Amino acid sequence: QVQLVESGGGLVQAGGSLRLSCAASLRTFSTYYMGWFRQAPGKEREFVAAIMWSGGRIYYADSVKGRFTISRDNAKNTVYLQMNSLKPEDTAVYYCAVDRRGGWRIPPSKLEEYDYWGQGTQVSVSS
Repeated sequence: QVQLVESGGGLVQAGGSLRLSCAASLRTFSTYYMGWFRQAPGKEREFVAAIMWSGGRIYYADSVKGRFTISRDNAKNTVYLQMNSLKPEDTAVYYCAVDRRGGWRIPPSKLEEYDYWGQGTQVSVSS
């Protein structure tokens, strides 16, 4: 059974930083694409960032480019999202997800491309 467990969310002031982690119970974690999405109240879930299985390709939403950094540690089956210069509009529940198709391509940014999802972690940014 695949499990993705996010952690690291919390309340932070605008301009602050948080680091999210997502631990995956996947035997072949190192062959899968991983992504982060977020969902604000009353809005649809949206893409934030994705990373190739090797870390060699990374893709960001324009809204977070230059402020957020996705990374992974395949030895720990964990993907991270470092969030700097946080803004109130970054407030949302953040989810990690796995795309098990592998291969060499642009990291996926669509919800339907991902197989499994975590339960989410709340990030709140005060002004």
